[in-house]
Amino acid sequence: MTHAAPVSPVDRAGLRQRIDKSLSAFLAGQRAWMAGVDDALSPVAEAIEAFVLGGGKRLRPAFAYWGYRGVGGVDTDQVVTALAALEFVQASALIHDDLMDRSDTRRGEPAVHRRFAARHKAAGWEGDANGFGDAAAILLGDLCLVWSDELLHSAGLDPAMVARARPVFDEMRTEVTVGQYLDVLTQATGDTSVERAGKVARYKSAKYTVERPLLLGAALADAPAEVRAAYSAYGLPLGEAFQLRDDVLGVFGDPAQTGKPAGDDLREGKRTYLVAATLEATDEAGRRLLLDGLGDPGLDEARVARLRELITDAGALARAEQRITTLTEAALAALGTVDLDTEARQTLVDLAIAATRRPA
Repeated sequence: MTHAAPVSPVDRAGLRQRIDKSLSAFLAGQRAWMAGVDDALSPVAEAIEAFVLGGGKRLRPAFAYWGYRGVGGVDTDQVVTALAALEFVQASALIHDDLMDRSDTRRGEPAVHRRFAARHKAAGWEGDANGFGDAAAILLGDLCLVWSDELLHSAGLDPAMVARARPVFDEMRTEVTVGQYLDVLTQATGDTSVERAGKVARYKSAKYTVERPLLLGAALADAPAEVRAAYSAYGLPLGEAFQLRDDVLGVFGDPAQTGKPAGDDLREGKRTYLVAATLEATDEAGRRLLLDGLGDPGLDEARVARLRELITDAGALARAEQRITTLTEAALAALGTVDLDTEARQTLVDLAIAATRRPA
């Protein structure tokens, strides 16, 4: 007897398919509008469509949707479409992040700045191809952020719902932007403290991955204060655990799963919790070895392997794994403090596990 595979928590209520349908319809409209401006904008539409529709876990809209449903929010296609706007916030952050980190790939494909630099070279255009690619990535990232606003407002929600959601949506986008700046600043100043790494992770990724999407859903449903507080108590530690898992994968992950070369976070010089914990625990020789390799784009596989060994021997990997477990347990405990819809509560539990699990 065969058994069907368990449904991913993101797929429940047909959510992933509905999100993708909303994104596809919106992007088709934007493509048509740009075609009316100039045929030269077709590659812009194609690049954003490929980026937004070509991958992604859809975690942010899922957290927002189940946060909304948890307090009795009525399921409508308009709500799903509005929450799909979170995917454009994510796309904007990733496009800009890849440019700032000089990443070559994203999800196994050329990063947006590399894609447009290659287009410049292939066409034999004038000027610097890399400069053109960088400019295109800045503009496409900005365009995605503008479109996040447009999709939220054009989804067909009651204006009162949009008005409740607006402050959460605005603060979330501000937080991720200042978090990106703190990340750039931390790399420039060479701050290696665990405290700084935690703050960067919290504002650059953790808050807009879980807490703010949940609070966005709560705002749409006009949730009471105690539910919003519980969502923050669940979302903040879970978002940090999610970012820690991402940091571990950035050093130890399989490129077939991550879509990036092994050890790319080390080449990009990211001052993550793993790096900070290693520098805190290792000896002077270990510190020199790690700092010499950190941010070196020419870091080869042998040196990556040596740095992985150093991080493991310093206890930083085990420390990160334990912190992921502790944070996830704290998040799940927070869900038990308020009365939520049964299906929504279970899905939020399953989303927490899916977001932080160690790859098989």
